[in-house]
Amino acid sequence: MEEKKRLCGYYNYTVVLTYLGMLVGFTGILLAVEGAYGQAVICLMTAGVCDMFDGAVAATRQRDDREKRFGMQIDSLSDLICFGVFPAVFVYRISGQTYLSFLAGSLYVLCALIRLAYFNVLEEERQREEGGRMQWYLGLPVTSAALAVPALYVAVDGWGGEMFFSALLILLAFLFLLPVKIRKPYLVGKIGIVFTGVVEFVILFIGLAMEV
Repeated sequence: MEEKKRLCGYYNYTVVLTYLGMLVGFTGILLAVEGAYGQAVICLMTAGVCDMFDGAVAATRQRDDREKRFGMQIDSLSDLICFGVFPAVFVYRISGQTYLSFLAGSLYVLCALIRLAYFNVLEEERQREEGGRMQWYLGLPVTSAALAVPALYVAVDGWGGEMFFSALLILLAFLFLLPVKIRKPYLVGKIGIVFTGVVEFVILFIGLAMEV
């Protein structure tokens, strides 16, 4: 007999980083709407860090099938907010709310939604047939926005180039749906990603400090 739950969902430590990442992403959306772009980019990067390690944290606990399925669904829903809606809103605002940025953002969110839903379908099938940890991504993960958008912001900050943001979203949207196998990064790959993120963060922090 199923144990009666006081609240719907799960609240153990395996999902804390996912919940935290979503809240940081939502905060970043509000900052982007208010025009605090530097702070918003830092929120995007922070959400990316939470997503990078939430799987490792979840793997430290023995979970039943329902907990695993919930973790996969909640992770994708969080990703849609943090790396789908958030970058689209950011680009729309920083580009001056142009028609191009609206169209690019709309396409980007749609492709991110499709990619995440398709990923869940494939992952459920893979776990039933193979089990174990996933080794490959099919298509570019939506979390790549946590590095790509900050990198472009650092590159063009101070001299314009707003159209580049719309072009970046269109490119990422295409890569999300391109059926190319990409190996999932492990220790060395994650170190490289973290190092890149630290460099971007330092540049952003210096820029924000100079504005004060």
